[in-house]
Amino acid sequence: MKHVKIEVFIPREDSIKLIDKINEKGFLKEENYDYCYAETYVKGHFRPIEGANPYIGSLNKVEEVEESKLEFRIRREDLEEAMKIIRENHPYEVPVINIIELIDLNWEI
Repeated sequence: MKHVKIEVFIPREDSIKLIDKINEKGFLKEENYDYCYAETYVKGHFRPIEGANPYIGSLNKVEEVEESKLEFRIRREDLEEAMKIIRENHPYEVPVINIIELIDLNWEI
């Protein structure tokens, strides 16, 4: 089974709502566990420029935001639906989403 790792940067106050939506679809399940994800606190930086409609901040001003980096593994076949959930529940106009292809090894621990 092929997997990908998704990293999403999101304002801290919005992270649980997004994780709940992704978990509701069963995407954060690993065998007999759900809500399998990691969260790291980071400071995001950006500057909205002409044409932007920022959720946070104002045009031409560099912003610093307390964000969460959410990381989780999903089946490759669920990627399209997971991305739809992220886009529908992420407050940013242009969210930062990294998708990393994983190598699945067949071995027992």
